[in-house]
Amino acid sequence: MTDLPELDRIGRAIGQRLSLRPPQSASLAILGDVARRVAEELGSFKEADTADVLRVVQAAYPQVEDFERDFPSLAFALATGVGKTRLMGAFIAWLREAGISRHFLVLAPNLTIYDKLKADFTPGTAKYVFKGLPLFATAPPVLVTGDDYEDGRGVRAEDGFGAGQSQLGIEADTIINVFNISKINADKDTRGVPRVRRLQEYIGESYFDYLAGLDDLVLIMDEAHRYRASAGAKAINALNPVLGLELTATPKAAGAGGRDFRNVVYGYSLGDAMHDGFVKEPAVATRENFDPSGYDAEALDRIKLQDGVTYHEKVKADLEVYARSEGVARVKPFILVVAKDTTHAGELEAHIKSDAFFDGRYADRVIQVHSNLKGEMKDDAVTRLLQIENPLERTEIVIHVNKLGEGWDVTNLFTIVPLRASASDILTEQTIGRGLRLPYGRRTGDETADTLTIIAHERFRDIVAAAQRPDSLIQKSFTIGDGGDVSRTPEVPVHVPSTFQSRMTGEQPGFSQANAAGETSAAITGGTAEDIAGAPPPILTRAEDQRTAAAIFAVTSVPGARLDVADPASHPEIIQAVKDSAAQAPDLFGQAGLPGDASIGTVLSTIADHATREAIAIPRVVVVPKDEVNFGYDDFEPTGLSRIRYQPMEENIILQEIRTGKRRPKIQAAAAMKEARPEDYILRAMLEHGDVDYDEHANLMQKLASAVVDHLRSYLPDEMAVERVAYQFEGPLADLLVDQMRQHRWNSPTEYEARVSRGTTTLKPLDFTAPQDAPTRRYSYKPVSQIELRRTLFSGFQRALYPIQKFDSDPERQFAEALENDNAVQKWMKPARKQMQIEFGAGQFYEPDFVVETETEKWLVEIKMRKELAREDVVSKANAAIEWCAHASAHELDHGGKPWLYLLVPDDEVTGSSPDKIRQTCLKDGPQQRADAAE
Repeated sequence: MTDLPELDRIGRAIGQRLSLRPPQSASLAILGDVARRVAEELGSFKEADTADVLRVVQAAYPQVEDFERDFPSLAFALATGVGKTRLMGAFIAWLREAGISRHFLVLAPNLTIYDKLKADFTPGTAKYVFKGLPLFATAPPVLVTGDDYEDGRGVRAEDGFGAGQSQLGIEADTIINVFNISKINADKDTRGVPRVRRLQEYIGESYFDYLAGLDDLVLIMDEAHRYRASAGAKAINALNPVLGLELTATPKAAGAGGRDFRNVVYGYSLGDAMHDGFVKEPAVATRENFDPSGYDAEALDRIKLQDGVTYHEKVKADLEVYARSEGVARVKPFILVVAKDTTHAGELEAHIKSDAFFDGRYADRVIQVHSNLKGEMKDDAVTRLLQIENPLERTEIVIHVNKLGEGWDVTNLFTIVPLRASASDILTEQTIGRGLRLPYGRRTGDETADTLTIIAHERFRDIVAAAQRPDSLIQKSFTIGDGGDVSRTPEVPVHVPSTFQSRMTGEQPGFSQANAAGETSAAITGGTAEDIAGAPPPILTRAEDQRTAAAIFAVTSVPGARLDVADPASHPEIIQAVKDSAAQAPDLFGQAGLPGDASIGTVLSTIADHATREAIAIPRVVVVPKDEVNFGYDDFEPTGLSRIRYQPMEENIILQEIRTGKRRPKIQAAAAMKEARPEDYILRAMLEHGDVDYDEHANLMQKLASAVVDHLRSYLPDEMAVERVAYQFEGPLADLLVDQMRQHRWNSPTEYEARVSRGTTTLKPLDFTAPQDAPTRRYSYKPVSQIELRRTLFSGFQRALYPIQKFDSDPERQFAEALENDNAVQKWMKPARKQMQIEFGAGQFYEPDFVVETETEKWLVEIKMRKELAREDVVSKANAAIEWCAHASAHELDHGGKPWLYLLVPDDEVTGSSPDKIRQTCLKDGPQQRADAAE
């Protein structure tokens, strides 16, 4: 076995290379700690008796009551979505590089997970678990599966198949067997003998016996709760591995009356994962003012299905807008409908396919998935379910009896409709867990993308009541219906290119929806001729030129693009970017093909000639708080200490030869720099973080370190053990506390620094959602209510840079009307998402409501309710925007441009006022004046 310091280095390196999350790193650390303890006291797993290993483990991890198998086996209970497969890869890499094992058997409970694991352990696949590990970079492990073990590849590897040297000098002869449990105990020949137990002539025994005879076999069990039945447990025990590693999100034996696992060495609950942001946030929804007592079961089912699809269509539109705005891949959402039995499932499918349900729109978008399906129906359903994440696959509703089983690790489930289920059933991890994986691998900050919603009308009050408990999985709720959080009228994405872009590309604003048949669009209609102003004439008229212009706008309007069509110095880069886009999408220019550089340059020059007249040139100003900002930390009590279960490690270093297993004499480890108190070890590690200053924050830091040490004393046997844990784990303990301090940090930036450059005149298209039947009105139309305002599109603009607008409040609409009626205003826009961003805090960005250009000035405008003007975030954004304007003005005036002003406008100042009057009022009473006075 490798020496102790090297083992620690190996663990850290693997964690960094695989980007392990904290619970994965903690699990790997525990495996390493157990291995070290066994080596210290018993020699190795190969030599040790199972009872002795249990004694050693219990001394450090008393929560492990029994291995429950004939061999040492540790269970890691990690919540769904945290990453159990990646942890398997980390376990294998650590055990191999530590010299403990090079033979592994990974068990899957069903065919779905088996196929997934085969892919995850295959080099070159999207989720290859060893990606980035030097150990397996040049000679990856030999993969043996239940489909190909009979060809002898696993045994031939012993004779050099796949052998080689990794970058770390370790023989790359690691062999990973991936089997479905049915191959072990149920896949039998005509004589009733499991095929894996049949004699294989090339080894003189069965492959099962070959595995059982290995002296370093490590067994890894995915979804470990599925291997507790007598037949499976008996077969697993017969394999006689030196170590078992069990992974599950539900540490309880499958089936009614299943017992809790007694060998859980580490647990990380779904509540922990939600708190730490590794999964979606569950929410529960009901219909506005709904009383379920007046409906029978069938009527209630249909109402919940209708509202589930209503919410689903909102999700679909929101995700489309998010993908367009952020420049990321589109996610196609689907709904899981949980039926009580197969008959019920069939009735639901018939209703969904009928014309009475959303006019039959979902007739070919629904499937059933359950054990009673046979033949072609089953094959079709399984095929479609396996492709459910593909944006071009048409399925949007999956009906299942009970719950989707393990292995359906999809990221695009956003709505669950449990029918005829109790509140306790709905709140289980089995119900919620299928939809918790995040579509982009992390929380995005977009509420829709980060939320899983359960439609639970008749159980809504029970679930909301249960949500008041601190341990509840659901903490969020909302209503569906008129006056609720989600309208019953479905919304769809609206895509509005700037007027300038439309004149160059021919693209017109319209409703757009991407689906399995490709992207569909519909023109925006619904107003009178007076309401909808005629579009200005096109500038480019030839189709090939319009396609080229569309490609130019595409490459210059992506988030983060720094290419400006109005800047001749950018033109060579823009031409190359267009050519690169065409190489990735050969159909971009149709049958005519990619035009030459000269043709692209001609179109680009035409765009540049008009850009300054058709857009507002916005400098690129990066405003950030200076390093010498004032900050501190609010007092708080540390949380999550109960999850700390570190045990002291022995101080002796053990060396063992990999090939012979020979033990060498112990080496006394170098002692850590001694401190007077256990708290001081944690404090010194906290000081390694650059944003923690002991002189400024001594009281809080002492309090937090003392709380950790008090917790260590609550479960460790004596003060020596407390001190050992404090210095052996000072790093992770300090990280936990500093992370929590940062959550309670306050900042008072008094100065900003800026970097200013020319910026861009390319306008991103507007993307938002609106009802499919949204009326289009002239901007002077005053809606009678906020609900009508939010579902109305406005047009008829002459000075706006976009032909269609949607407003969040009527004061915004009134301000736009005032801009249209003022001859001093040359042009204005409500900027698209990420068109311009002003940083007002660490990683926080502000986007103003309006950008306006007059004959003599340019304005950033924010309209707020008067009662909100003094709110802390409003003031912070205003101060940052004022600084932005100061830097932008200096840049513009140096280059013959116009000065910028920031106007924070109270909503009650808009009605009946001209833009100039609003400007004068804001300069007199607003934050601009206060800032000037302060100077």
